[in-house]
Amino acid sequence: MVDLTLHATNRSLLGKKTRFLRRQGITPAHLFGHGLKSLALQCDTNNLQRIIAQGGTTRLINLEVEGDKRPRAVFIREIQRDAITGQLLHVDFYQVKKTEKMKVDVPIVLTGEAPAMKEKGRTLTHGVTSLSIECLPGEVPPQIEVDLSRLTEVEQPILVRDITLSPGITVTTDPDQLVVKVSEARVERVE
Repeated sequence: MVDLTLHATNRSLLGKKTRFLRRQGITPAHLFGHGLKSLALQCDTNNLQRIIAQGGTTRLINLEVEGDKRPRAVFIREIQRDAITGQLLHVDFYQVKKTEKMKVDVPIVLTGEAPAMKEKGRTLTHGVTSLSIECLPGEVPPQIEVDLSRLTEVEQPILVRDITLSPGITVTTDPDQLVVKVSEARVERVE
């Protein structure tokens, strides 16, 4: 995986005045973290959108703040967009320590095709859509893939406990939670 790097500068415009920044192609941002005073920052909107597309909220980003000697290890905590236009309004970064474990929710992505789905009248039933895990910031996977080819029979579930991850990752989601299964579609008979 390629390291993601983003450049940011300190921001002096606050509050409603930030709309002037957005018109210039600059997105306001905030940096906060454990034992860190909040910093008002600004980033180039195009670069920030590229980083969001590549890493989402589960990839570690090297944030180079103007005036700092070395980059900060951050995750994107929150992305605010305009509800109508989808324009990027604001981003919150969360600084982490690379040696300290953290808890994070990682999305589950279903891959492959279930052999049990080949017959008509069957549906795929989803349970949890993300897993809560605890690990070092550098070990956070961008997504957790679940292979559906194991589902050969109807009502055969894949549970959280069936997902295998790296040894350094601890799953904090209930192991008996359903991830996915194939179900028969219920048909009501009208008399």
